Amino acid sequence: MDAKSAVELMESSNEVHFSGFHMDGFEQRKDSIEPPTTSETDMYKQPFVIGVAGGAASGKTAVCDMIIQQLHDQRVVLVNQDSFYHSLSEEELTRVQDYNFDHPDAFDTEQLLRVMDKLKHGEAVDIPKYDFKTYKSDVLRRVNPSDVIIIEGILVFHDPRVRELMNMKIFVDTDADVRLARRIRRDTNEKGRDIGAVLDQYSKFVKPAFDDFILPTKKYADIIIPRGGDNHVAIDLIVQHIRTKLGQHDLCKIYPNLYVIQSTFQIRGMHTLIRDAQTTKHDFIFYSDRLIRLVVEHGLGHLPFTEKQVVTPTGSVYTGVDFCKRLCGVSVIRSGESMENALRACCKGIKIGKILIHREGDNGQQLIYEKLPNDISDRHVLLLDPILGTGNSAVQAISLLIRKGVPESNIIFLNLISAPKGVHVVCKSFPRIKIVTSEIEIGLNEDFRVIPGMGEFGDRYFGTDDDDEEQMVVSSQ
Repeated sequence: MDAKSAVELMESSNEVHFSGFHMDGFEQRKDSIEPPTTSETDMYKQPFVIGVAGGAASGKTAVCDMIIQQLHDQRVVLVNQDSFYHSLSEEELTRVQDYNFDHPDAFDTEQLLRVMDKLKHGEAVDIPKYDFKTYKSDVLRRVNPSDVIIIEGILVFHDPRVRELMNMKIFVDTDADVRLARRIRRDTNEKGRDIGAVLDQYSKFVKPAFDDFILPTKKYADIIIPRGGDNHVAIDLIVQHIRTKLGQHDLCKIYPNLYVIQSTFQIRGMHTLIRDAQTTKHDFIFYSDRLIRLVVEHGLGHLPFTEKQVVTPTGSVYTGVDFCKRLCGVSVIRSGESMENALRACCKGIKIGKILIHREGDNGQQLIYEKLPNDISDRHVLLLDPILGTGNSAVQAISLLIRKGVPESNIIFLNLISAPKGVHVVCKSFPRIKIVTSEIEIGLNEDFRVIPGMGEFGDRYFGTDDDDEEQMVVSSQ
């Protein structure tokens, strides 16, 4: 069979191909395994969710407004926790002065979670608008799905289920006297309350609730902003970080330990070639090796380094860095062995261990072979496996390394392509390891194979693909 040109291959790779780690004779019982991840969840763009908490009148709204103003070229929606106050009953209205609006039970958190679930799934939703004069939420406002969702409120960090929705958590920290002065001005002007009633409510409910419920949630914040909206430097840094995250793959927003190498036309072209079912074995190996080398080099960039000064041939002093010395590779047999040459080319004389994992029935994993350096617990480990599919084999391999004494933070998992399912499984199980990959796939099909994928990587790389053998026979005839 005549080999296609690179241009022809790049133009023709629009078909769906499959990939995954499996062995002959292995069957999975679908009733005992989680469903594939090619649901509608993978087909929409995940929004970047920001939580903004802090005491009443701390400047949360000002911070949100400034973020929205600077993200004018993005779709941003603001969800106020105040919208989810419970409507007061007739009995509660008769003694409204004794109702604690700063207690977690004052909010309908279940409704907030339902609203957020719809927005994260790309659905428009109706959000109540609470009237602080009637203490009812009879009016609804329509909110459309957006690129950025900001949840703002005094207790948005209190419920762990709400916190888990957030990609960034901001706590606005403002002096208590400033907050009280702002509250008096706001409640008397906007809510028509008497200043005596405002002060009475503050001493009776607001301040105790801040000490008991709001201030303790400060520990969950990723960023603490002193002075609220007056802190323009902090706002600028936050917006810059959000823009960076918006330019990343959705999974990178969720898992900061996931790294996808920057895509270029060269990288896309190489992916096109190795994904094409008609690519010859020679070209598949050649372009796979190029991509693997890029992933390895990127992974090495995440290793620790020390500063080092050297004298150049001109007699000048150059200040650079020294490579990490305590390093080893571990390949998951057999596809992972395809990545060993690239690692050896980058790290002269590196030790490489091996792990073989055989899947047996159900979705269980059984380790059947391991050969690792004796001092692996003292080394940084580059775990090699070109395909991250369901994540089950990866979890088994990482668990073995940890049992051998390797710190979780010392493991860097390198692969060519990753399915969202596998990323979720590995990152949730081991949040301190790093994953470096060249592309994120759409998901898994009904047979738990990665799609679009690139076929059985080990068979194609090592020349044991039955389809290739059949094509050779046809060509010779």
